[in-house]
Amino acid sequence: MSRLVQISDCHLHADPDARARAGFPLRQLEAVVEAVNRERPDMVLVTGDISNDETAGSYQLAVATLGRLAAPWFWLAGNHDDPALMAESRELLDELDLDAWRILMLDTRVSGQPHGALGPEGLASLAERLEEDDRPTLLVMHHPPLSVGSAWIDALGLEDREAFWQTLAAFGQVRAILCGHVHQAFASHQRLEAGEVAVYACPSTTDQFLPGAETFAIDEASRPGYRVIDLRDDDLETWVERVDL
Repeated sequence: MSRLVQISDCHLHADPDARARAGFPLRQLEAVVEAVNRERPDMVLVTGDISNDETAGSYQLAVATLGRLAAPWFWLAGNHDDPALMAESRELLDELDLDAWRILMLDTRVSGQPHGALGPEGLASLAERLEEDDRPTLLVMHHPPLSVGSAWIDALGLEDREAFWQTLAAFGQVRAILCGHVHQAFASHQRLEAGEVAVYACPSTTDQFLPGAETFAIDEASRPGYRVIDLRDDDLETWVERVDL
């Protein structure tokens, strides 16, 4: 068995004392990192929106804080991020291996837009990569590829989701998808001819969004958190943990 941890949506500023709507992003990320280390993961995935102000300083702060993780960690860009600045601080990889599992990191960012898309080239690349290897596969992306039940978030999800699922329909090895962007615990699935694909999101390390809200709303009663994913030979078990501040 291998253990993954997903953390997401840190929304750091270059100013380490900057406030979010309901707390202090850096302090909350530090608390999450400390809690994650107690899980003893084999790998940590950070699923986008690392920065809130798209500054080099925010990424330097992220690297210094995430560098306290006791496991290898990898990140991808969200709609609030600047991938070029991220890459100056730490490399962005598009594929990882964890024992019997293959992990594909997908870039869903659309420059200057809050919604996401893979686009024709990204979808074609995904199909080629899945054609190459039939090991159990985990897809990791920022934007959710299906409805999460909040109208305002669903309008900002993966814009070409139908084409995305059509692409996956030809392949049976994708077991699950991890996404960020929704700032809440979320679990659902998509049924395809080749099998069922689970879709999971996790709490933000900073502000939490109110589930089921029609318009933007903060869940002030909820806490930061992360998702634990235990990978076995051909399946997985996953749950969310919250962090006391």
